[in-house]
Amino acid sequence: MQRNYAYLRVSTKEQNLDRQLDAIRQLDEHIDERDIYTDKQSGKDFNRPEWQALKRSIRTGDTLFIHSLDRLGVIRLKFYRNGNGL
Repeated sequence: MQRNYAYLRVSTKEQNLDRQLDAIRQLDEHIDERDIYTDKQSGKDFNRPEWQALKRSIRTGDTLFIHSLDRLGVIRLKFYRNGNGL
């Protein structure tokens, strides 16, 4: 069964995820709260706890919602060059 996931990130613990959470919750797609992964950490690499947990959970056919591509991190090109998607 296909599941919907969301990944939200801010760069520091002082920043707030509310704007991203509100946007995800306004989608016409249902995303269970347990399938919303959030990190409050720099985007300099992908060594983020929730990102790693998401990678372990998501399967082929699932859908990942990200409020803005820049939330993946400043090394997006490395992500795409990785060749294995997530």
